[in-house]
Order: sequence, then structure tokens, then C-alpha cells
Amino acid sequence: MSDLPEIKLVFDEPKQRVKPPAHFADLDPAARKALAVELGIPGFRANQAAVHFFTHFNDDPQSWSDIPKDLRDLMAEKFTPKMITLVRSVSADGGRTRKDLWKLHDGVLVESVLMRYTDRTTVCISSQAGCGMNCPFCATGQGGLTRNLTAGEITAQVVAAARACELGEMPGGPTRLSNVVFMGMGEPMANYNAVMRSIRNITTAQPDGLGIGARSVTLSTVGLVNGIEKLIDEDIPVTLAISLHTPDDELRDTLVPINSRWKVREVLEAADKYADKTGRRYSIEYAMIKDINDQAWRSDLLGRLLRNRNAHVNLIPLNPTPGSKWTASRPEDEAEFVRILETYGVPVTVRDTRGRDIDGACGQLAAAEVTSEA
Repeated sequence: MSDLPEIKLVFDEPKQRVKPPAHFADLDPAARKALAVELGIPGFRANQAAVHFFTHFNDDPQSWSDIPKDLRDLMAEKFTPKMITLVRSVSADGGRTRKDLWKLHDGVLVESVLMRYTDRTTVCISSQAGCGMNCPFCATGQGGLTRNLTAGEITAQVVAAARACELGEMPGGPTRLSNVVFMGMGEPMANYNAVMRSIRNITTAQPDGLGIGARSVTLSTVGLVNGIEKLIDEDIPVTLAISLHTPDDELRDTLVPINSRWKVREVLEAADKYADKTGRRYSIEYAMIKDINDQAWRSDLLGRLLRNRNAHVNLIPLNPTPGSKWTASRPEDEAEFVRILETYGVPVTVRDTRGRDIDGACGQLAAAEVTSEA
């Protein structure tokens, strides 16, 4: 492992030249009404905007027939400015998986992935442009952190996905967006306030939010213990996912450099406290990397760590990135890893490998776009 890149963690957002436009999704419902009054607009107009945005997935005030024409420009500027613009979409799995590449106001690129299953439709969204956690096997981490996303930019990805579902853009006709996972570009806990505002936008009942149940929202982290501890007090029982990737500190210090700050046991203890408070089982995300973290003894160690915990292991066959030495585990090694965990009574599943033929690993599509423009 000596040829791995130097570890450099980024916890603070780099300075940005131009702030993203303010969006009413950055605010709670009371603050939205206050904004309307401040602009000289009756407070109920904020409620109307929320109905259009969160119930009808319409972010264009010019089409809002219940808003006077002389107010539409103002509301477009101050309530729902354009946060994301579609650059391109690529599909896989017979159209049931679609990756969207979005351009933000400053030209920054982020990705979201919409996935339709037989029993649910899920969108995987980005919380940062890039990532500062520097995990060497991750396409996003290789590019570093550009900046945090605002709650408006994060929420806009979910609204766009909900609109695509309602319009029947996925095979099988119209459907309802049922699940949201914060597993796209970025470390959500490193953009805590904007992510929490976004989660409240997602889980608050319509018309003030999208009305998606908290149990259908998954928040992933590489193990920022201070963020997990704050989440415990939020009283929103989302599903917590810990990107562990190995049970031993020696390897994790390299694979997940944040481990140099919070060790495996500290992360699991924080997750246990979250499970105790919410009654929600947490998920252990584990990317299976050939000859790196897929040895039988690591499965044994992981089983011993988790056997008495309210946790579930989600094994993820690694989506390799072009030119990377990292690749997915051999099927027989993956099967043995599962078998050993099951001997400890640890629930384990292997994630469905969606989108391998569309640069499935998060960050690859954005990187390819930047390269093509260079």
C-alpha cells in the first residue's frame, strides 16, 4: 500500500468567488413566508410557491397561473431561481437506471442517479461538488472538493427526479419517487446544515416538503463522528449508512483517511447510539476491492465486531474507474465473505450492480465531461 497518494483531508469548504443564488428551499416554511413579506408579497404566496415546487415539481413561476403576472419575475428571481441545468443523461439496465449530469450556476458539475426497481424508485443525490475525504478508490475523491452545495441545489436534484417519475420518463410509465439516498458526490456530514435542511425539505409533508418518509431516506457518511452525534439530536429517523470498507484501523487509515481522526470502534459506537435513539438499524457499506479488503480474516473480524449490533452489511462490488488499479473482488471471494458474516448472524446483502456501462461509479461522468471540454 506504500504507493498510495498522500493523505489530505478537507473539512472546510474552499472559498468560492460567486455564491449560489438564494432559493426558498434554503429556508424553513416560516422563513419562506417572512421572505415574501420582506419582498412586499403576501405571505400566502410562499405557500403557493411550495405547492408548485414540492407537490407539482414545477420550478417555473412563469407557468404558475395562480400567481399574478406582475409577480412572476420577482418570484422566479427570489424564490425559485434555476439551480441546476441538465447537461446530459445516460441510461442503462434497459432504461431503469439513469445518470444525470447537472451544471450549477458557476459551471460546477454534479451527478444524480435515478433507479427504478419493481417495488420502489430511488434517487441517489450529491451533497458536494467533489469530495475532500480523499478515499483513493473513489472517483469523486480523486478530484478533491470544489465546494459545498446549498440546500436549494441538493433539493433541486430530488425535485427533478420526482418530476421525471411523474412524467413517466422511466420505463413502466409514471411512478412515485419513493426513496432518496445521500450517496452521490461528496460527504454529507461535511455539509451538515445544508444536508439537514434538504432532508427536512424531503421529509416534511406536502405542500411544505416532498412528503417522503424519513425511513425512506438514507444518509451516508465515511464516519464523521461529530456529525453522527448531531444527527442523533435531530429527531429525524433516517437510515444511517456507514461507509466502513474494512474493519481494521491499519487498512482503513489508508482506504478512508478520516479514520486517522475517528477509529473504527468510535464510528461504530456513534452509530450504536443513533440506533438506540431512533430504533433504526444502520447499514455498513463495504466496497469489495480485489485483494485489498476482501480476505476471509477481515470478514471474520467484521463479523465479530457486528454480531451484537443493530447493523446490516451491504457489500458493494466496486465499480472500477478508468486507469485505476482498484477492481471488484472475485465472485468466490465475495461468496466466502458473505458466508463468514452469516456464521456470526450478521445480516448481509450484496448490492445490485447498477450502471456499470454508464460510468457507474460516482464522479466518473463529471470527470469525463471535464476531460472532453479540456
